[in-house]
Amino acid sequence: MATLSASKRLDEVLGKDHKHNVSDWIGDAIYGVNDGLGAIFGIIAGVAGYTSNSHTILISGLFGALASTLSMGAGAWLATKSENELMDTTISRARRSIETQRERELEILSLIYQVKGFNEKDAQYIAKTIAKDEKMFLQTVAQEKHGLHESAKGNPWSSATSGSISTLIGAIVPLIPFFFIGGRVALILAAIISILAHFVVGALKSLVTVRSWWSSGLEMTIAGIIVGVVSYALGLLGNVIFGIG
Repeated sequence: MATLSASKRLDEVLGKDHKHNVSDWIGDAIYGVNDGLGAIFGIIAGVAGYTSNSHTILISGLFGALASTLSMGAGAWLATKSENELMDTTISRARRSIETQRERELEILSLIYQVKGFNEKDAQYIAKTIAKDEKMFLQTVAQEKHGLHESAKGNPWSSATSGSISTLIGAIVPLIPFFFIGGRVALILAAIISILAHFVVGALKSLVTVRSWWSSGLEMTIAGIIVGVVSYALGLLGNVIFGIG
């Protein structure tokens, strides 16, 4: 009962949003936007180097955006599902270890607390007290020995949805000018918008890192410029090799 009350109090003090890793969600969303932005900017730059046909550039970008969106969604779903399965497997192994080698697990738990600064007597007392509750014993072994906690499990469908949406948002940005105009003007505007978007996304990344917003933004901007320049150059090379403009 006391443990339950302490758990509720901890939720109130830390805040449930914090415990559910909101910063991780923001980081995943930023990664998705950046992935879509970088991939499609690279595609349209490469296709633009290969051909000046604005319709071809737009269609290539749209299909690239669709592919990136589906790929990111599927990847996020599989990654989260795999992490959950790995966690379940590890917890299952911890449960079997407790059942077959209980004293060993008690000793390990005691040693972990000793490493954390408790004296041997207190560490043994804590371990034995925890072991009185089988569920708590399992959770503690999983967390202290394996670094896992069941509350850290993600939702594969939520990950897939957020990954897909964020990637699609990033992917659409470089294509905006081609919906309204064509030719070199559209390409130049797409490059400007994409470079600015890279800086904004990079600056936002500082929300989940210790770096300054301008440093993070500049780094991502440089990366975006390199992707665009290299892709365009490869497109030009393809045009020269295949002789199609």
